[in-house]
Amino acid sequence: MKRSGLLLICILTLFVQKTTAQNAPSHLRISLLTCGPGDELYSTFGHTAIRIMDSTRQTDIVYNYGNFNFDDPDFYMKFVRGKLDYFLNAEGMIDFMPEYQQDKRSVTEQLLILPDSIKLVIVKALNENLIGAARYYKYDYLYDNCTTRVREILLKYAGLQVIRPLVPAKTTFRNLIHEYLDRGGQTWSKLGIDLLLGSTIDKVVDIPQSMFLPDYLMKGVDSSVNTPHPILQQKTVLNIGAQAADTNHNLPVYIFSVFAVIVMAISFAANKAARRIVWAIDIILFVVTGLLGCLFLFLWFGSDSKAYSANYNVLWALPTNLIAAFVVRRNTKWVKTYFSICSFIYAFTLIFWPLLPQQFNIALIPILILLLFRCWQLRKNN
Repeated sequence: MKRSGLLLICILTLFVQKTTAQNAPSHLRISLLTCGPGDELYSTFGHTAIRIMDSTRQTDIVYNYGNFNFDDPDFYMKFVRGKLDYFLNAEGMIDFMPEYQQDKRSVTEQLLILPDSIKLVIVKALNENLIGAARYYKYDYLYDNCTTRVREILLKYAGLQVIRPLVPAKTTFRNLIHEYLDRGGQTWSKLGIDLLLGSTIDKVVDIPQSMFLPDYLMKGVDSSVNTPHPILQQKTVLNIGAQAADTNHNLPVYIFSVFAVIVMAISFAANKAARRIVWAIDIILFVVTGLLGCLFLFLWFGSDSKAYSANYNVLWALPTNLIAAFVVRRNTKWVKTYFSICSFIYAFTLIFWPLLPQQFNIALIPILILLLFRCWQLRKNN
């Protein structure tokens, strides 16, 4: 009887141990962390990370694809050319949160409903990506960033399904980028991005592509509650962010408009001093637009990032203006011909502005008008 009882206890013990082992993954909690925008340009679009809590091991780890080596001596050149390595990093939640609390940036957590087997697969995939070459990737604004990396994990392993569009019809990448920049009052950053990024960001986004930004991936997970297999269990605000201050979104337009009006007014003056001022402005204007044109071409053909390609800002920032800047006072046939051609190009760009395959920043209109006016004047005066 004692032997039978002892055998029964052993069998029950093994059964309990096996059951506990099978249920161990249920102690894993996986959630999506969405961080609000910050004041710096690199943080304007927010951030996305994955949080994994293991109650059996007493661990709380955040997996973050948004890391890069700022101390790299070629940092800026690699970043501009799309060759900068970003990498996955893992840190404790206790180390992750202070930065966002100090900067008063919001942090929202979405706890996911996932089968135990899927939880283990996600943890395994993330840990494998922490080792060796798999840890690194070439950052791309639109198609491969810290948010798209997490998006692909949710689509591939978690079964994320978003049935309804998250944005209005015909919304482009540029529209979504502008939304963040306008919200943060980043008017000059908006102008810079519109200058550097080409027509590829004017493509209409589909549902997965709209989730290349943190807020829209969060909205995608929110919308999963209406699908046959929802993955959102609970949504919690871990840190409340500060409200962005209202700023004048038209400041570049006002400054460039005033500048253009002043230059055109001086151009009509007949005295020698005015002519010298306008001559100096012409040199500056054509040198700056020429250098910008060279930069746009360099990024178009010399960068691995798709976002820089097909940049039609070269229609007004003509690289040849860099040469023209030093012949503005020459009275030769080819100089007159050059400024005649420029006048035609600038007039064409202004007339067909809404029909061009790229959305230009509205602050460029007064600059384009000024370029047209000065080229016409130079053609006539020379």
